[in-house]
Amino acid sequence: MRIVTTTCSNTEIVCALGCEQFLIGTDDHSDYPEDIVARLPKVGPDLNVDAEIIASLKPDLVLASLTVPGHENVIDSLQKAGLPYWASAPESLESVFDDITDIAKRLNVSSRGTRLIDEMRSQIKPVKEQNTRPSIAIQWWPKPSIVAARKSWAHDLIEMAGGRNILEGFEKNSVLLEFKQLAELNPDIIVMSWCGVKEEKYRPSVISDNPLLSSVSAVKHQRIVSISEAFLGRPSVRLVEGYKLLKNAVARFHEEQE
Repeated sequence: MRIVTTTCSNTEIVCALGCEQFLIGTDDHSDYPEDIVARLPKVGPDLNVDAEIIASLKPDLVLASLTVPGHENVIDSLQKAGLPYWASAPESLESVFDDITDIAKRLNVSSRGTRLIDEMRSQIKPVKEQNTRPSIAIQWWPKPSIVAARKSWAHDLIEMAGGRNILEGFEKNSVLLEFKQLAELNPDIIVMSWCGVKEEKYRPSVISDNPLLSSVSAVKHQRIVSISEAFLGRPSVRLVEGYKLLKNAVARFHEEQE
């Protein structure tokens, strides 16, 4: 089978299923597993992949996505090119598992998909309930502040890790917040997980030095945490790592309360 992936998450799922030999091309941003993606042809950035390049690779299937605004244009270009595709649109951790199941089925490795999901479930478990659950904002972008809301796998990870999503009442994937709104929500922990930015380029000072956020609990108590977008922003197998890092942040919060 000949597979092209147009998002990092789908590339990682294919490889986690042990089907990397099927890959004949990926989007420009796919960076893991590094040794595999480095040798594969690139078909453009995930929001602007080149359908002509994809068609020239003669794929049996294109694994695409509808997880962020703009991906619908990619789907449109694949349709116009007459390319066979499948697109994910997960809004919860369970739907991420469903996507893994679906991809595994399409690659004829259903049993591997089941094992992979079981392995992820064994590592992503609800923590022991505490008297308090720190409020958490996962920030996908700093200016303007885009924060994960309820219809997101990130929301589920927050809850599993023992926290409370500050936007749990918003039935959306994410919400754009003015700094004044973020301050009013007063998160105990702010997680920087900026999309498309390497973790080493995250700058906590963008948050801590903002006078409009000086009263926020996370700022006053220096609870601004960096977690790579690769571990929280990609609906894939490495959400396990994001969960563990969220759990550590929640544990540190409780240690401070003792």
